[in-house]
Amino acid sequence: MADSTPASRIPATLIAGDGIGPEIMEATLRVLEALQAPFDWDPQIAGLGGVKAAGDPLPQATLDSIRRTRLALKGPLETPSGGGYRSSNVRLREAFHLYANMRPAKTMIPGGRFDNIDLLVFRENVEGLYMGYEHYIPIDDDPHAVAMSTGVNTRQGARHILDYAFTTAIALGRKKMTVVHKANIMKALTGIFLETAYQLHQQKYADRIALDDVIVDACCMKLVINPWQFDCLVTTNLFGDILSDLCAGLVGGLGMAPGANIGQDAAIFEAVHGSAPDIAGKGIANPVALMLAAGMMLDHVGLKDKGERLRRAIERSLNADGVRTGDLGGKADTRTFAAAVVARLGDS
Repeated sequence: MADSTPASRIPATLIAGDGIGPEIMEATLRVLEALQAPFDWDPQIAGLGGVKAAGDPLPQATLDSIRRTRLALKGPLETPSGGGYRSSNVRLREAFHLYANMRPAKTMIPGGRFDNIDLLVFRENVEGLYMGYEHYIPIDDDPHAVAMSTGVNTRQGARHILDYAFTTAIALGRKKMTVVHKANIMKALTGIFLETAYQLHQQKYADRIALDDVIVDACCMKLVINPWQFDCLVTTNLFGDILSDLCAGLVGGLGMAPGANIGQDAAIFEAVHGSAPDIAGKGIANPVALMLAAGMMLDHVGLKDKGERLRRAIERSLNADGVRTGDLGGKADTRTFAAAVVARLGDS
């Protein structure tokens, strides 16, 4: 199948990541090579790998590479819980103003607890409570007596993600957008997001897509009772992080969950799961999420035919061929699954 866009070479930054990252990245690069994806890779490091090699979880060379290419494919990066260094993912979003995070959740293996799921979660990516603007206040001999976190949402920040969500959903033929919020309690912090959504919808999108809203806790309940009532969700940063993982659970887990981080200065595509250090090096990790992220990257650069071929090859490997990793109830290892996808690409 020929692509509609000529395949000129495309510079892109490659961050294999920590833990299982190198294994799933190797598998993904193998299928991209079979697909003849025209990326010229610049390998870089971040996360724990950056700390070990350069003393920085986000080395300057990595930042410089992304500034040059404006495009990256990234594996999972390790972030310590509690203490330690600040999340490299959060720093990347700040550095390149990656204000929009899109995470699709679509059923690829039929017959599960939930079937025929096709959801899009749009998450504001650079504001809110998730950004880690926090500190402790010491009292007496307790240096952590009081913990404080500051959340900031702006009208302009809300407009950025909402415009992206509306225009992308409409371009994909979606019918309804649901704003997820907590404006009944966090009246200012999430109220500004809800208010801006309705204003923007009325000004620009009312004749092209429906809009409603739901409180975040009710949304969680509704998603596990009847997820088919939703089409697209758009929400603030912390809520988006939680809801997108919940939606991933509807389609088989985080091993099936890709993500796109889109901004004014760059676009970074990733598997949204963690680095899974407990299985690192065993060769059993599921590479589907990173492969799907690579498919989103192909769509982004105008190679949608290749993106569709990749998604079809993954789906046929999982279903027609029955090749699945352990988290999906199969026995295939990472390389075996990659080989199955490569074989299917050869058939397309």
